[in-house]
Amino acid sequence: MSDAAAGTDAGPGSHAEADAGPSSHAGAGAGPHLDPDPVDPAEVIGALARLGATVAVAESLTGGLLTGALTSVPGSSAVVRGAVVAYATDLKSALLGVDADLLARVGPVHPAVAQQMADGARERLGATFGMATTGEAGPDSASGQPVGTVHVAVSGPSGALAAQLAVGGDRPRIRAGAVAAALGLLRTAALRAG
Repeated sequence: MSDAAAGTDAGPGSHAEADAGPSSHAGAGAGPHLDPDPVDPAEVIGALARLGATVAVAESLTGGLLTGALTSVPGSSAVVRGAVVAYATDLKSALLGVDADLLARVGPVHPAVAQQMADGARERLGATFGMATTGEAGPDSASGQPVGTVHVAVSGPSGALAAQLAVGGDRPRIRAGAVAAALGLLRTAALRAG
């Protein structure tokens, strides 16, 4: 993320907003600070390895980019359990256990959906941490949410973290912002667990 970001402990329906670039808008939440500098995936993998922890990923708008960033690091196979790219709304329920009634009520771009995706990845892939991305990358909105709306979540042994972003720019920038935010949130969760 290029400017400032913030996350918060996530409970049912809770979320924080984070600024993800000069063209974005949002206010800061009252949770853990996400570093505004880009997060090196090797740093995240190293932190998880030092903990003896593993991670599983559930991706929607990032379509595998987050898992690709993690697995680009040599030795990541000791940490990354696997991933589910649940791009279609029904797969979020079928593969990750996201509540179908929740999806019908709020749609796929919602903080509670991101949290349930992270929980599902963690539980179904047997990892210490689960992480998830969902959002609207554009150029048109399929969910009714504004293009650039991104939700990321991490589920771990100490609880849950989540962040909401409003990322400006084109589709590649929005997706890159989601990856950066998710890596930052996972780093925060790993530091808390350490």
